[in-house]
Amino acid sequence: KSAPPTGKSRLVVPGQQVHARSMTLASDDKVLILFRHAKAEQVLGKPDHERELTPRGRRDARETGRWLHEHELGAELVLCSTSTRTRQTWSAAAEGGACGETVEYDPGVYSGGERGVLELIRESAGEAQVVMVVGHNPTMAMLASALSDGNGSSQAHECLAAGFPTSTVAVLRYAGPWHALDHGTAALDRCHTSRG
Repeated sequence: KSAPPTGKSRLVVPGQQVHARSMTLASDDKVLILFRHAKAEQVLGKPDHERELTPRGRRDARETGRWLHEHELGAELVLCSTSTRTRQTWSAAAEGGACGETVEYDPGVYSGGERGVLELIRESAGEAQVVMVVGHNPTMAMLASALSDGNGSSQAHECLAAGFPTSTVAVLRYAGPWHALDHGTAALDRCHTSRG
């Protein structure tokens, strides 16, 4: 992937003015939602960073938003890649009911790889209990696998092992401060692929 034209800047925007999470968590309990962008166009010669969602991708992302809403998986912080397709994925998911109190568009989600995105979560999550990353593969699948290291739901791990197609969400549970999040410290609770 080539570097995004936005450089190292980060854009922070307020999200929906709703209570992002209605689930009850103990103070150290955290939820990390890893969301692979929806299906994007394949256009010869178009820069990867500028690829847009297909009509199916928009439908799938809205359906993912509905699924997140139905399962009360709202985030206090959304870390979204700066690519066009991830921005469009988040926008369509929000149309479907996904919520995020604060959305940060960070080029590190696009170009950072598994270790870079992990470091971004550690540095950015702060006091949030529910954090979502809207990003790319193979980073999202690698991060879900590494953080959970086989811990959690066997059904969710089967889903993860079957591949991490577009519009897939991995939901991980973690107990501890975000700065200590590392390989093998989380449990994979759910893995879901939406089709609209």
